Order: sequence, then C-alpha cells, then structure tokens
Amino acid sequence: MSTRIAFLKGHGTENDFVIVPDPENAIDLPPAAVAALCDRRAGIGGDGLLHVVRSAAHPEAQGMAAEAEWFMDYRNGDGSVAEMCGNGVRVFARYLQRAGHVTEGDLAVATRGGVKTVHLAKNGDVTVGMGRAVLPAGDVTVSVGERSWPARNVNMGNPHAVAFVDDLAHAGDLLSPPPLSPAAAYPDGVNVEFVVDRGPGHVALRVHERGSGETRSCGTGACAVAVAAARRDGADPTATGTPVTYTVDVPGGTLVITERSDGEIEMTGPAVIVAEGEIDPDWLEAATSV
Repeated sequence: MSTRIAFLKGHGTENDFVIVPDPENAIDLPPAAVAALCDRRAGIGGDGLLHVVRSAAHPEAQGMAAEAEWFMDYRNGDGSVAEMCGNGVRVFARYLQRAGHVTEGDLAVATRGGVKTVHLAKNGDVTVGMGRAVLPAGDVTVSVGERSWPARNVNMGNPHAVAFVDDLAHAGDLLSPPPLSPAAAYPDGVNVEFVVDRGPGHVALRVHERGSGETRSCGTGACAVAVAAARRDGADPTATGTPVTYTVDVPGGTLVITERSDGEIEMTGPAVIVAEGEIDPDWLEAATSV
C-alpha cells in the first residue's frame, strides 16, 4: 500500500463504525484488514466497517446501480461480510451528506439486503426504510447458563432471535454467542436480542451481534424486536391496517420503529460523524500480515 487511506469514524446510538470512502472500489479490504481497523486497542475501533462504494463500481451492487448510486459494503468487526446494518445505513447516509454527495431529503442506498430508502431530516434524525420482516416458522430456544427462553425467529435481511426476559442481566456477558436450538435454524449464525418491557409500546434490549459480540445498538435488531413485540401483543399491521410504533431503548440511546400497514418497517434515530483522518498504509500492511 503506497498511499494513505482516508477514514472517518461515526456512530448511530453508539453502534460505531470505521468509514472508508472508496467511490471506485479501488481499496482492497480483506477480512484481516477490516478486523485490524476495527480493533479497539490496536486499531481505530468499531463494531463494523462501512466501505463506501459507488454501486456501479462494485460487482455485488451493479444490478442496483439504476436505483441507488451508492453501495454500503458492510463488514462486521471481525472482518466477515454482512447483509445489512440498520444503524450503519444511517451513518452511511450521514457521511454522504457530509461529503456533499447528497442533501437533506430522500435517497436510496444499496446494500446486500437490497435497496434501502433513507430520509435525512432537518432535525438531524435519519429514517431508514428497513423493508418487511420475515417470520420463519419453527420454535427456537435461546439459553444463557441454566436459563432458557423461547425466541421469535425474525429475519430483517439478516437473522435474529428475539427472547423476552424478566431482567436484561439474564443475558449474561454476551461475549460469546448465546447457544440456540435447533442450530439448523441459523446456518449462517444469528443476532440474539434479549428484551424487557418498559411500558406500553416501549421496550429495551441487549444484543449479541454475530461477528461483533455485544454492541451498544443494533438497528435491524431493534426492528426485529419491535415486530416480535407487536406479534406478542397481538398486533399485525398487515392484518388490521393500523400501523404500530415501538420505542426501543438500546444501551447507546433510543430508536423509534414503525411497522406500517403494508408491512414496511421504518427506523428513526440519530447518526453522528465524530472524526476523520488517514490510515497509515505501513501500519495497515503490518497489521494485516500478522
């Protein structure tokens, strides 16, 4: 690597990301490089990495280029590839605004989970159209120590297991993925949310994100939790024609999730850019070769 690489750091409800602008997809970011950049002690630090690429320049996104100019090539903190990241989309959109690529209003962002609609509001909040939830059939159980709970299988473009508990402390340290059964329900791993009630239409969660461990927030997880809570509470907007909104507290803040009567889910929350700089290419090369 002969040239320095620009980066920014941002977060959405304290779900934080290293942002690497690369419009023409010219930067090689193998898993080891992503993991090094996301390392909180030896790198920049982040739950994941947002690789900002024009859709037309990325083989996985070229088919979406007519709908969305920009592709969020999202990576988990361990370097693995992920389909979607709800908080990441908001931060991705905030970066595009900061860089002058977009202005307040509506835009489309391509992801591996499809094209997402985004609205940048004047008050600083960002709303993301997260698509529809899929609720696969079959019972799932999640365990921590000697405790176990039934979990709702929810897919938001990525897989989730949502368990309602009496106390968020029952989730344990969430350093390792909580055991689930049957394992065949999630062949590619799963994000696990533990949820408590705070009041009518108001819940709080802790989450283990696959590839990242416990994070301060998970946007797709908040959506999965809102859907699971609605079904538990007997609400299905596609059946009743009445939208349902839940306030979801995450360790890093609060997200507002609305499931519309057509089944589409919208997530609203903050997105902040906190720093920018350059990655030393010699350091990255050395970190990647270890």
